[in-house]
Amino acid sequence: MSYVLRCIACGAEYPPGEIRASCDCGGLLDVRHDLSSLPVSRELFDERLNRWDPENPIYRSGVWRFRELVLPVEESKIVSRPEGNTHLYRSERLSRWAGLEELYLKHEGENPTGSFKDRGMTVGVTQARLLGCRAVACASTGNTSASMAAYAALAGLSAIVFIPQGKIALGKLAQALAYGAKTLEVEGDFDAAMGLVRKLCEKLGIYLLNSLNPFRIEGQKTIVFELIQQLGWEAPDWIVLPAGNLGNTSAFGKALGELIDLGLIERLPRLAAVQARGANPFYRSFREGFRRRERVKAQTIATAIRIGDPVSYPRAVRALRLTRGLVVEVTDQEIMDAKAQVDAAGIGCEPASAAAVAGTRRLVQEGTIKQGERVVAILTGNLLKDPQATIAYHLGELPGIEPAYANRPLAIEPTLEAVKEVL
Repeated sequence: MSYVLRCIACGAEYPPGEIRASCDCGGLLDVRHDLSSLPVSRELFDERLNRWDPENPIYRSGVWRFRELVLPVEESKIVSRPEGNTHLYRSERLSRWAGLEELYLKHEGENPTGSFKDRGMTVGVTQARLLGCRAVACASTGNTSASMAAYAALAGLSAIVFIPQGKIALGKLAQALAYGAKTLEVEGDFDAAMGLVRKLCEKLGIYLLNSLNPFRIEGQKTIVFELIQQLGWEAPDWIVLPAGNLGNTSAFGKALGELIDLGLIERLPRLAAVQARGANPFYRSFREGFRRRERVKAQTIATAIRIGDPVSYPRAVRALRLTRGLVVEVTDQEIMDAKAQVDAAGIGCEPASAAAVAGTRRLVQEGTIKQGERVVAILTGNLLKDPQATIAYHLGELPGIEPAYANRPLAIEPTLEAVKEVL
């Protein structure tokens, strides 16, 4: 095998054929590739990008195009929708609003189930099938459950999802139900659901597919591989992303480290992880120099990052130290105003995605990000993931939020004169 599972805490190694969520010491696991033996190059990945083969996931998936750096497996074993190949947008309107000359938006909401989770799930479910598993499970604030349910159905596996009762956007719950997952509503928050699913998987041998799963991280790395390929293999100055369970923060750091080691990029961009003020344990830890791991009772309108005890914390700390990264917090007001701007630019996103844009603007205003620097902000989910929040913002019905960019519907009489009056 050209890769092993290695504990980031104690360094213990395990063969990839073992079904395990963590090290015997309790530490998180990494998939460690033998980079020195990998025959990869910019030219190889560019050739695959420019070739279309509808039957081969290496040429149609933005994840499996980078197979050697993800999971070297036979094409016939891959479970793919396909995923990835999401667009990198530039908007002069958004750049001006954020105070930048060059702002890009990488829109992961364009994945098959509407979020970045598909990148990790194609790899996680492929690994589950390779291991001979019959069932997979996760705890979720919504997007993970939607994605896992879809890929499990595609692979013919049973799916069990644990969601916090009453705290999941309907667009996401609808997907989990539609794709056939057994959906269990837990009395409590996401962290309670996470604790329960870990116990279940350990007891019954069900394959856990939350972001502590190292194969999930391998798929999510390709967001960085792809955006840098889209920029002609020139790294931006900053990559700004929403931070909840910290899977993407972990994955991005790992991806950048591998690209540097392979010589595919010449310098490291800085990572900026953005948390909602009401769900900011990582920000609190960062503010104290990561001397202590903080936990909070999470509350934010951005349900996808409403997490008080992120499981990928140790990996995320490593990612920030590698990239001289930082963590910033933004209010729900800032998140929803930023979302209104992204939506009005014709791009659209769910609230958690907008945290990246709100965080970018705040960092520019503080002088941390300079006006002339190239920034890529990651939009993690589709606008239709949480339509309730969008409508409530424009109707002025979100408690504690003043909709600065509201676009309210107007009630009129059914006459041409009434139309003319409002126009």
